[in-house]
Amino acid sequence: MPPKNNTSIIIGSACPSLGLSICRHLGLEPTKSEVLTFSEGNTFVRALESVRGKDCYIIQGVCFPVDKNFMELMFWVDALKLASAAKVTAVIPFFSYAKGDKKDEPRVSIRARVCADALEAAGIDRVLTMDLHSPQIQGFFRKPVDHLNARGVLADFFRKRDVKDWVVASADVGYGKNAFKFGQELGCPVVIGNKIRKDHSESAQIWNIVGDVKDKNMLIVDDIIFTGGSLIAMAQAARAQGAKKISAAVTHGVLTAGAMSKFDSSIIEELVITDTVEYRFETLSPKVKVVSVAPLFAEAIRHIHDNESVSALFPN
Repeated sequence: MPPKNNTSIIIGSACPSLGLSICRHLGLEPTKSEVLTFSEGNTFVRALESVRGKDCYIIQGVCFPVDKNFMELMFWVDALKLASAAKVTAVIPFFSYAKGDKKDEPRVSIRARVCADALEAAGIDRVLTMDLHSPQIQGFFRKPVDHLNARGVLADFFRKRDVKDWVVASADVGYGKNAFKFGQELGCPVVIGNKIRKDHSESAQIWNIVGDVKDKNMLIVDDIIFTGGSLIAMAQAARAQGAKKISAAVTHGVLTAGAMSKFDSSIIEELVITDTVEYRFETLSPKVKVVSVAPLFAEAIRHIHDNESVSALFPN
């Protein structure tokens, strides 16, 4: 484990439970710190212990409220650099602005690149994150980025199930490569949905499934779930083609307001998410199960600290 005398773990306000769990797996106490929000909305952060000469890891997701949490992360980087930290690594379990990875319309911002530039300007030395919406976002950074994936953790959950005739499904071609690797993990075939998204309303239409789902038990996989519209549309299309039991596994369970009622009335029997996102717009449905990625993040921090390969922690 990283030595206590030269390692500092700062837990931001976005994911306190995950941060504490990571610290427990590392056998370290988090550095005493505080985050204040003044009456006019101004955010203030302060480390309450010395971090001089230490390798610092800030555990701070960029989830709702997205802008506030991102600015808090920026302030933490600046505060630790000004306090003479040796190195500062941003541990970002969920990076919401990863959705803004391209200029696919006129006069829009490439938000993920802007965030990368801002973090580097603040003084970040390294980024540790999980399941970016587009892996090429790593190229927006000129600092090292360690990109974990939750596929192994989610696959382990379903591998223990005594369910036969599984087929893994992706609701769109964009996640097809990841779905294929998921299928390799579980030793089952993969099917792909063709998804049409006409606007920014977060609704989607599945109009075709490539592959055989008749009399199969389907596991739909994805990286992020907001409203659940894509997963539910995929499930309905699969049921129409003869699929039986339908489950879903998603890394980042954002689950905005109204998503739970959709799931409760849908034909999806179970949704498994990780603990990368802690903010809840509403109480989770009994259909939703949460598995922890804290051990994976803790092991990644160990490898970074010991200058060992992080890619060795997960399958290619």
